[in-house]
Amino acid sequence: MAQRIDLKTFTNERGNLTVIEKVIPFEIKRVFYIYGVDDSKRGGHRHLKTIQAVVCLKGGCTIYNHDGEKEEIFELNKPDTCLIIEPKDWHTMYNFTPDAILMVFASEYFSESDYIYEAYAS
Repeated sequence: MAQRIDLKTFTNERGNLTVIEKVIPFEIKRVFYIYGVDDSKRGGHRHLKTIQAVVCLKGGCTIYNHDGEKEEIFELNKPDTCLIIEPKDWHTMYNFTPDAILMVFASEYFSESDYIYEAYAS
């Protein structure tokens, strides 16, 4: 099941500095980000191998997650929060704010054969 991680953040009068170090449980092989999203849903899949760490750098979005047994909804709207999405987690991202920037760290390089589009039965 997906899990939320609070990222270490240092704050002072000059601003904030958030660190992603020793909290992502895999070697990062790919980074991508999603932005400029209209009212569409993104995702709509799970993976055979890929683990993802997702951070909403700006704005916010909603992530629906289903691991085959449990359904959960996560609101990502703080850049100091990371959501770890396991390969078995079928997920969709939606309700993007107009300014949302969603960054994704992935454990595997892109491979179409790693994607499973069929959702679990609810």
